[in-house]
Amino acid sequence: MEQRPGRAERHLHFSINAWQVAALNPPHLAAVCVWEGAADWYRDVIYHGGIHTTFETVWYGSIVGGTQYGLGTPAARNPITGQPVCGDETLSPEELAANRVDLVGDDRAHPLLDDYHRGRTPDWSRIKVPLLSAGNWGGLGLHLRGNTRGFELAGSAEKWLAMHDETHFSLFYAEYGVDLQKRFLGHFLKGENTGWDKQPRVHLRTRHADGRVGERTSTDWPLPETQWTKLYLDAADGSMGTVPTAVRASASYAGKQGRIGFDYVCPENLELAGPVAAKLYIESSTPDTDLFLVLRAFAPDGAEVTFLGANDPHVPISQGWLRASHRAIDPEQSRPFLPVHPHDRVEPLAPGRVYEVDVEILPTSLNLPAGYRLTLDVQAHDYVCPSALAQARAHPSLRAAFTGSGPFLHNDPADRPDEIYAGTVTLHSGPGYSSHLILPVIPE
Repeated sequence: MEQRPGRAERHLHFSINAWQVAALNPPHLAAVCVWEGAADWYRDVIYHGGIHTTFETVWYGSIVGGTQYGLGTPAARNPITGQPVCGDETLSPEELAANRVDLVGDDRAHPLLDDYHRGRTPDWSRIKVPLLSAGNWGGLGLHLRGNTRGFELAGSAEKWLAMHDETHFSLFYAEYGVDLQKRFLGHFLKGENTGWDKQPRVHLRTRHADGRVGERTSTDWPLPETQWTKLYLDAADGSMGTVPTAVRASASYAGKQGRIGFDYVCPENLELAGPVAAKLYIESSTPDTDLFLVLRAFAPDGAEVTFLGANDPHVPISQGWLRASHRAIDPEQSRPFLPVHPHDRVEPLAPGRVYEVDVEILPTSLNLPAGYRLTLDVQAHDYVCPSALAQARAHPSLRAAFTGSGPFLHNDPADRPDEIYAGTVTLHSGPGYSSHLILPVIPE
């Protein structure tokens, strides 16, 4: 038995489980607000693109290992009552272990999306109550995809999507978040005239390169006015452009540490708002490779544009992940800008053969002025913001310093053995291999 969590922890637990609550549709529940909530146990929480994330190990160890009932007197005490916060009993390590589920071990034992994971993911179509899904552009590792996909797939006739910026907690308690929730819940639970009947179906707090925050409203998600725009990769010079390259080329990198980048200098102001995807033509010298795609932006002077995110102060524009052996696509659910992988089988790569892979890159919001540079990094490791890394090295006492990917890392050596993932990866471009990025461009 876990102790009752504090206010922030209650919010975290609710955000993860609210989609499950909504899917139950109990008779007394008239509306539900999902604030930064994961919605897919496999894709959002445990395996990003089929790659195991070590976040769960840290989170479960901290939440359960640090607050489990039975820690007794060695645990912290309530500063008001003086009582141990984890109960009066002091159990042995063996007894504590016997009283908790080995969640990390159970999840690792299911590397594919099977009934184990499906049983921990809600059926969105069963959600019929009025729904407010409030997501965070900077919640790349856990709290982003669930809000946009959950909104799309929920069966509610009355549903709204609100996307915001800043940290995981700040706007939940700020005037913006409190007002949003009170107007929604007051309208549906108390019958109050809160003005919710005038609330746009989709409301976005839009991010600008200079740190300003604007807003955009629309009638649906993805935004119907989106101009889906392809930027074609040129492996010869590391550029991206709106015109397909006329000559075949290739570029290679090491399968555990390397990267290659592709740049596009904005000829005019560019606004992005929505899902992003990439189609790549790759080959690997080993039976598999993990693809880490990072969408970045740079000012004309070369300074990188990052944002304060849900869990990290140096978040890039967006990220996407895919284990190449999980490249199979669900044709019924997939769209060019949103590939959906069933993750139900492993298809190893044959050395020397070129494979077409589609990678989901999480939704983003970004306004870039003319002259700014948009970059797609194709690499074999987690994103690291150079300035954040330098800061962490300069202050080694900051043991929990985040460097761009927060706690959502993919560095489990057991999940990525060198003999399978440390080969040479080659990306192809040009005729027959039109590797490209798909962007959600919003017209001025």
